[in-house]
Parts: sequence; C-alpha cells; structure tokens
Amino acid sequence: MSYTVAEVKKLREETGAGMLDCKKALEETKGDFEAAKEVVRKKGLDRADKKADRETKEGYIAHYVHSNNKVGALVEILCETDFVARNEEFQRMAKDVAMHVTAMNSESVEELLKEPFVKDPSKTIEELVKGISGKTGEKLLVNKIVRFEVGQ
Repeated sequence: MSYTVAEVKKLREETGAGMLDCKKALEETKGDFEAAKEVVRKKGLDRADKKADRETKEGYIAHYVHSNNKVGALVEILCETDFVARNEEFQRMAKDVAMHVTAMNSESVEELLKEPFVKDPSKTIEELVKGISGKTGEKLLVNKIVRFEVGQ
C-alpha cells in the first residue's frame, strides 16, 4: 500500500467519488494523487456514457443574471429522479452552466457541450455534466438553453 487513509479521504472530498473507487484509483496509480484523480474522473465519465439510453423525466431549470442586470440565461437540465433534481451539487452545476451560457453566448446545446468551461478551461461543459452524472449515478441531459440580453 503506497497511500494513506488520509489520501483516500482527500481524493473522495475532491472528486465526490466513493471510498472504494478512490482506494482502487490510488492502488492503481501506486499512490500518485494527481493520476488517481484522473482515473476517478475517467471512471465517472465512463459511467455517464453507460447511462445514455435511460429516460430523463425530472430536472431543474437554473438561471444566472450578470451583475449588470443586462444579460442572463436559463438552462434546463434533465435527470432521472426528483431526488437528483433536488441535489445541491446538481443544482450548483446547473447554475454554473447558466453562468457559462451568459458569459459565452452559446448558440445551441451542441455548441455549449463542446466549449471549455469558463470556470475551469481544462474541461468542457460536457465533461462537467458527465462528472456529476458519474457521481449521482443518473443520466443527465442539458435539454434547453436560452440567453437574454437587453436590446437584443
């Protein structure tokens, strides 16, 4: 064992992954914390891809209005259950997507998903959504986006 219990706990806190997944990732990477984070991230993305055929009947509409009150956005993100729709981390991600739409003036959902996330350009919006999907265990779908700007 080339990792400590504290490292497993820290990896869990940073990624939101389960303890067993964190332990396995640290074992696989021989204690390399950054590599373990990447292993956990990829595993979450793989889990999200496996849920692609599931039905999404619940969801959340998030909004963001810029501080100048002249531009804002609404986004609808669907999920499988109301339990996830009420999840704080899911709602925070939805609000981040709305903020991103406001900042980047995304034209369509397809375009949005390919864009680097404004808060963390190392990942795309699609990866952001899939990361939460991997944590919640449900299929998530950015269904609609609308951006408003005064005078437009």
